[in-house]
Amino acid sequence: MQLPRPFCLLLVCLFAMPALAQDLAKGKDINGTCAACHGQYGAGGKKGEYPRIAGQRAAYIEDQLRSFRSRKRMNIPMFPYTQERELPDEDIKDVSAYLASIELPTKWPVFKDNDDALTRLTAMEKVMIVPRAEGNVDNGKDIYQKQCASCHAKTGKGRGKFPMLIGQYTNYLRKQMDSYIKGERPHDEDDSRGILATLKESDLQDILAYLTTLQDSQQ
Repeated sequence: MQLPRPFCLLLVCLFAMPALAQDLAKGKDINGTCAACHGQYGAGGKKGEYPRIAGQRAAYIEDQLRSFRSRKRMNIPMFPYTQERELPDEDIKDVSAYLASIELPTKWPVFKDNDDALTRLTAMEKVMIVPRAEGNVDNGKDIYQKQCASCHAKTGKGRGKFPMLIGQYTNYLRKQMDSYIKGERPHDEDDSRGILATLKESDLQDILAYLTTLQDSQQ
């Protein structure tokens, strides 16, 4: 049986419609709990004790929140906040989308003479500049582009569920590297320490040094 043309067109339109966007306003409200450690704008703090989550890939944030819930990724402070009764799946999607939407500039703002104190303070609080790390940048670039870029992208912005690395605290990244190497956190796949376990100590530092040179590319 041949369907009427208008009906066929309606079906095409329905299947072509994008998925409903997440509720960013709700995500912002949920982030009020996260802000106690990660800051109002998701910039983290205490020199990387609390990682930057602003601008991070939504798929990665979702995946990690669920890993905290299941204790696949062990983090006792995060466990109670990620339970289903506290953070159902839809809330995870909303807060992840909100955090991914936050842009943290890597350059100090230029103000107008008539900008008030609150405007200036708000703009300054959003600036995220990670200090340059010591190391051989050329060697770090070579290793990163050959071994890491396929997952984290050439720009360090990540792809899919693989996280953005640029603009993250160097101390935090090094701590995660050590966790991967020790097998405390799965890297490439479950029970895998990943490529990091094959690298020298100096190579790890060189990668971190290289990543701190890429910050401007996140704008």
